[in-house]
Amino acid sequence: MGAVCAGLVVGGAGLTACGGGSGGGEDPDAGTNGVGKLSAARIQSKARQVAEAAPAVRLSGTVVSKGHTYKLDMRLTHNGGTGTVTSKGGTFELLRVDRNLYLKADADFWAHKEESAQGAGGTGGADRGAAAKLDGKYVKVPQGDPAYRRLSGFTDKGVLLDGTLALHGTLAKGERGGTGAGRFVRISGDKGAGGTLEVSLKGKPYPLTLRRAGGTGTLRLSEWGQLVPLREPDKGETVDYGQQLPTS
Repeated sequence: MGAVCAGLVVGGAGLTACGGGSGGGEDPDAGTNGVGKLSAARIQSKARQVAEAAPAVRLSGTVVSKGHTYKLDMRLTHNGGTGTVTSKGGTFELLRVDRNLYLKADADFWAHKEESAQGAGGTGGADRGAAAKLDGKYVKVPQGDPAYRRLSGFTDKGVLLDGTLALHGTLAKGERGGTGAGRFVRISGDKGAGGTLEVSLKGKPYPLTLRRAGGTGTLRLSEWGQLVPLREPDKGETVDYGQQLPTS
């Protein structure tokens, strides 16, 4: 979770041409929200404030940790989140509404994980049968199961933002980029070694794109404030596995 929570951000801003008389230059901050004039530390602080106050956000991109690549596409709001996580060729959905957390995957996902957990010589046929019953169903994750704490972090806006809006090392402000509604200012930690963050120059200074240190992934933040309608799955869509999920 700590690895996944290591970065986020995406870009958006508007461009207004500056009149500029004879011999005068254009103001690079004309038509912007003005954060480009601030220090790197102040830009980061402003971005964090508006991100935490936003009612919703979409987080997507990749994270590389310990040789594994994780692909995320999560929509997060104040009381939960929904989306997909892909790792090692397998994809599963997560849905959390308040404290109720659900995991949905196909039969191959469940069977493969169970067989891997039991090793060669396990009851593969029985596992396949059990996995078929979970295929395409929302499996409720018991709050006492160790998986609950790990998986619920992917659906927690506060946890993800707290873990991803930090740059490491000495902060510095870089160049402006983008055009039109995509203008941004870039800040970095330790000349990029500690990560690079792009912050919107138009409207609220939302974080837009985070490039993690060492080429370990890029995460984007978008759809700020676009609320996600979360609802509990219908009874026919769910399976209550009991007090603990399969060992996978």
